[in-house]
Amino acid sequence: MQEKELNRLKNMLVIEEELYNNGYKYICGVDEAGRGPLCGPVVAAAVILPRGVCIDGVNDSKKISEKKREKLYDDITKNAICIGVGMSDIDVIEKVNILNATKLAMKQAISNLKIMPDYVIIDGNQGIDINIPFETVIKGDSKSESIAAASIIAKVTRDRMLIEFDKQYPEYGFSKHKGYGTKEHIEAIKKYGLCKIHRPSFCKKFI
Repeated sequence: MQEKELNRLKNMLVIEEELYNNGYKYICGVDEAGRGPLCGPVVAAAVILPRGVCIDGVNDSKKISEKKREKLYDDITKNAICIGVGMSDIDVIEKVNILNATKLAMKQAISNLKIMPDYVIIDGNQGIDINIPFETVIKGDSKSESIAAASIIAKVTRDRMLIEFDKQYPEYGFSKHKGYGTKEHIEAIKKYGLCKIHRPSFCKKFI
């Protein structure tokens, strides 16, 4: 591992180290993928890593290529103490709005962990209703290895789902754009209308 990369990863352990030094043992990073797309679920992940582990290349999932995310998904899965995934489907998103649907997915991800954390660090500035001490960290996926790991797990999980949806609805090109509002996707919506995994409230202006 190059010195520059090692220093970057060490800086991403500062938040966790401070919490370990304050007596917390199981520190969980939480992040989501899929708040912005026009279709599909919002997926959240919760990851507890062993103290001091440095997984080469872990970063905000948006800064990493799809191929590298797939490799890191495997590396995180091998190294993590435990991982939990949660999601809110289109019906939930439409019923409670995307922000609340994201919070529900995050709660579900934490509850799906095999070991309950004693502290949670959440990407962003929105807290969630849990009976565990937590803090929010803006741009946390660039500042905390646990959150960055969660962002990769959430992103890869959701992308794999969209690739499967592409087989059901090949006319929309989901495997390419993963549901985001690209020109190609919007043109397909205008031509074919909405399918079952589209979020009607997100697509109103294109119909």
